[in-house]
Amino acid sequence: MLNLEKIHQARERIKGVVVDTPFSHAAHLSEIGGCEIYLKKENLQVTGAFKIRGAYNKIATLSDEQRTCGVIAASAGNHAQGVALSASKFGIKAVIVMPESTPLTKVDGVRHFGAEVILAGVNYDEAYAYATEYGQKHSLTFVHPFEDKEVIAGQGTVALDILDKCEEIDAVVIPVGGGGLISGMACALKEINPNIEVIGVGASGAPALKNSYELKKAVDTTSVRTIADGIAVRDTSEVTLELMLKNVDKFISVDDEEIASAILFLLEKQKLVVEGAGAVGVAAFLHNKLPSLKDKKVAVVLSGGNMDVTLLSVIIEKGLLKSGRKMKVTVTLIDKPGSLMRFTQILQDLNANIVHIAYDRTSISLDYGDANVTVHMETKGEEHQNQIREILQKEGYLRD
Repeated sequence: MLNLEKIHQARERIKGVVVDTPFSHAAHLSEIGGCEIYLKKENLQVTGAFKIRGAYNKIATLSDEQRTCGVIAASAGNHAQGVALSASKFGIKAVIVMPESTPLTKVDGVRHFGAEVILAGVNYDEAYAYATEYGQKHSLTFVHPFEDKEVIAGQGTVALDILDKCEEIDAVVIPVGGGGLISGMACALKEINPNIEVIGVGASGAPALKNSYELKKAVDTTSVRTIADGIAVRDTSEVTLELMLKNVDKFISVDDEEIASAILFLLEKQKLVVEGAGAVGVAAFLHNKLPSLKDKKVAVVLSGGNMDVTLLSVIIEKGLLKSGRKMKVTVTLIDKPGSLMRFTQILQDLNANIVHIAYDRTSISLDYGDANVTVHMETKGEEHQNQIREILQKEGYLRD
């Protein structure tokens, strides 16, 4: 059985390997959420995510014979790095099976710790099936990312860290994928103080565990699609579901647009790089999903920071467009000397900073002698953009 004693034992095992990550007040987010919010920054953990806690605790409890044979795991990235680093600490072989779509930064991170990487399957569940078969064939011990009591106990140590810093917490908001983190943390929190509210936040594009929690029985989904790849789990674990039904008070979800806005918020306002899975709790507050926590003291777990920089650049660009700090306009000009200069002079007079121009005179929708000009510019908000549209319309560049 998982209990507080097992979580304390796990904490002793992981000392010296796992970082006691910062736990600090988030003033701006607190204003938005109407409560006192503290961020537990597991994105600053030694492997960039909390997963090292459970992975190391599991490997530390293996027999000498199991360690001699080595370990295998399936993971989209964070658990993989946790297992790889833990195996290297014990000097044992580690094989990690990752989905074929795993960002290169996470693959490289695993290889950096000396593990062998096999890319197989389009998502975690297919990688898991491959790893299970491969592990049995080669006598490797499988280290599950969440369906294992020792792993769950290791993840539960996050709760002990939080309560060491602030005993008077009213609620803890925790990202949920397979349920290992919230199962371990909820067990610790409820045994120490049953009045602490435990709230899980998942991605709406990966709804299996949330649906199962609401139905109180395990149900799976046929597919998942979310930018929060760290919690993109298709099938429900009966082990974590049982623990969640016992100890978790609420389970909500956020969509990809809300997650993206939270990633950008954390980058701008908190100076933190947090991956999609780690940002779901902040997304819940930014989009008023937790009004019941008003005036309470709340801990929010930022579970990981291993962000794909390609995706991050897209999120930043879209965020600038949505917030009125960037604008794209396409107009049709007569293709003759001076036309483009007159157009850009108007933008200059309006204090719009042009960052890119595309000139197209070959589109089949154009009349001969015309050209489409697409301009990307930096602007100063919605009011400034409306002013630009109004002037361009008045000058005949934009239609009503």
